[in-house]
Amino acid sequence: MAERFYIDPYQTRLETRVARHDDAGLVLEDTLCYPLGGGQPGDTATLSWDGGGCAISDTRRDRETRAIVHLVPPDTPRLAAGTAVTQELDWARRHRHMRIHTCLHLLSVVIKAGVTGGNLSAESGRLDFDLPEGMELDREHIENELNRLVAEDRAVRIEMSSGEALQRQPELIKTMSVTPPLHLPEIRLINIDGIDLQPCGGTHVRSTGEIGPVVVKKIESKGARNKRVVVALRD
Repeated sequence: MAERFYIDPYQTRLETRVARHDDAGLVLEDTLCYPLGGGQPGDTATLSWDGGGCAISDTRRDRETRAIVHLVPPDTPRLAAGTAVTQELDWARRHRHMRIHTCLHLLSVVIKAGVTGGNLSAESGRLDFDLPEGMELDREHIENELNRLVAEDRAVRIEMSSGEALQRQPELIKTMSVTPPLHLPEIRLINIDGIDLQPCGGTHVRSTGEIGPVVVKKIESKGARNKRVVVALRD
């Protein structure tokens, strides 16, 4: 299946066909919807076909087959393979995910420590950092630095590497809790011009300026060495 959310994360409408529809959900020949993973929620959307339509309430990736499965209401008519459908992405929600996800990469630039976990929603995002015991974080400094990097409007680009190459550059792996799939011949990297390069499977904006102003909502301890920083968009 082509993964349109990687080919063009800004595409919002797609004409495609049904590949499979069963109790697990709906699989399309092509999709705009990003599946839950890497701390980023699955996309929502609407689907329409001749004579009907439904909402896509979530998107997941099947662990065994790797197929992208769209969750639809249980009363949705079973669509035969080959049925022509139109998918309309919930763009406002996806775009907020993209803005917050890129902001979290900036957060990992401002706070120079290993990342032990993270998550995001359309409202906010958080990273957990492994910090030396007793080290404190300055909320105002972090917020100012984030907004400075946003204002610099640095380009955000996709690069491809390999597991073998990444093993020779372990400094690029910031997340301590999850190791990238180093066995794969291709691994996706997010390059924020001049300041950050790290493996990531999420969707991102084209430049840091697109994030817009951000606020550090809170900083809290999650153990002797673990500090959680929560950020949000100001709009």
